[in-house]
Amino acid sequence: MDFDFNTTASFSSSASVATANFTLSPFTLTPLPHLADHLTDVPALPTPIDRSPFYHPSPGFYIAPSDIILRHILFDLSSSDSTPSSGLLAYHRAGPRQTIRFDPAAVRAAIVTCGGLCPGLNTVIRELVVGLWEIYGVRRIFGVPSGYRGFYSAEPVPLDPKMVDGWHKRGGTVLTTSRGGFNLEKIVDGIEKYGFNQVYCIGGDGTMRGAVKIFEEIQRRKLYVSLTGIPKTVDNDIGIIDRSFGFQTAVEMAQQAINAAHVEAESAVNGIGLVKLMGRSTGHIALHATLSSRDVDCCLIPENDFYLEGKGGLFEFLDQRLKQNGHAVVVVAEGAGQDIIPRTDAQKEEKDESGNPVFLDVGAWLKSELKNWWEHEHPGELFTVKYIDPTYMIRAVPANATDNLYCTLLAHSAIHGVMAGYTGFVSGPINGNYGYIPIQEIAVSKNLVDTKDHKWAWVRSVTTQPDFLKI
Repeated sequence: MDFDFNTTASFSSSASVATANFTLSPFTLTPLPHLADHLTDVPALPTPIDRSPFYHPSPGFYIAPSDIILRHILFDLSSSDSTPSSGLLAYHRAGPRQTIRFDPAAVRAAIVTCGGLCPGLNTVIRELVVGLWEIYGVRRIFGVPSGYRGFYSAEPVPLDPKMVDGWHKRGGTVLTTSRGGFNLEKIVDGIEKYGFNQVYCIGGDGTMRGAVKIFEEIQRRKLYVSLTGIPKTVDNDIGIIDRSFGFQTAVEMAQQAINAAHVEAESAVNGIGLVKLMGRSTGHIALHATLSSRDVDCCLIPENDFYLEGKGGLFEFLDQRLKQNGHAVVVVAEGAGQDIIPRTDAQKEEKDESGNPVFLDVGAWLKSELKNWWEHEHPGELFTVKYIDPTYMIRAVPANATDNLYCTLLAHSAIHGVMAGYTGFVSGPINGNYGYIPIQEIAVSKNLVDTKDHKWAWVRSVTTQPDFLKI
């Protein structure tokens, strides 16, 4: 089967090459919002990178509007359903542009962190400050304290490279964060009040949904403001991008908790080490920690239902494993089993400040159920359950080397895109290359564990756990 991969591009008469109308056969290039889409007389300025005294850009250094990244790269050419005849989805490639749309001397940049903690938050802040300052010569950079509510309830904090120098070695967020407090009118009023024309929003899916509304309100008011989101979720549950920052660190720390649970279980008679890991809607941390540890006997994730009693249930499996080895280690993601934990009507309706359903503690519930089962099935016999919940320890640690590097590349990609006049976008790696994705897509995308793919099959082969399919 032959495909025509010749590419042609025709540019619109708009002042912005970002709004170029590409005819890409067989590619379908996702439109990327630009300031010129809702504003007139957007200036085109030469990048200060050309005047850098430290290095001279080599040929190919600057990214052209025709540089793209494919969303999907795996195809079965024998299947008519997977052939690219209808167009391969593509995104603009991230990186520096030769033409910018902001005079660095006129930039007032705002950086805000929202939601829960995640390894690498301070690294992203630091690299945004250093990148804006050193690469583009921006001198007015501000941190917004306390999440989105900080735009209308707190004074911005001036930031410079000296102030943020060691922040990448610290966990948490120095800017402080919060959930909730989203008041669209007050937030955009605050952006106008302080004269911010670049806004960098760092947060999870709730933050990205809020950023979409802010972006749309900025467009409605026709403000010369570019907004970008930097997705932050330790659970790695944001779709399209390869992974979210902090995830590698979380897996590394989770493995330490699993190692401790294994030692505790192995040192007891009929010992079970129970570890609850982060993962409200997805089980990526539990899955990757299980594969990297090899001490886990059963991995329970939100994407795969499980049951306790009866043929093929968890209790039967653990009974067999204890008879064979004398101990067992169970890893459970926090969102697993929520449908089988008894709860009151009030608990069913309870929401947190971000509007998410409040989860019950699956770890504590499972520990209690294990003890009740053993007392019923093996009365008088020794049995120990050691429950480890490292959630806040994992969230609060500094990023490891891999995540620190990733945070730097994310921050610099965001800066280049904003300086080029793009807005309403997210930067992230797609199949190993950094691209710009409309923030509306990121806000609704999910990255669930595919329990039908090879990675979950590896978990099954490593643990030999049941598939929990009732026959």
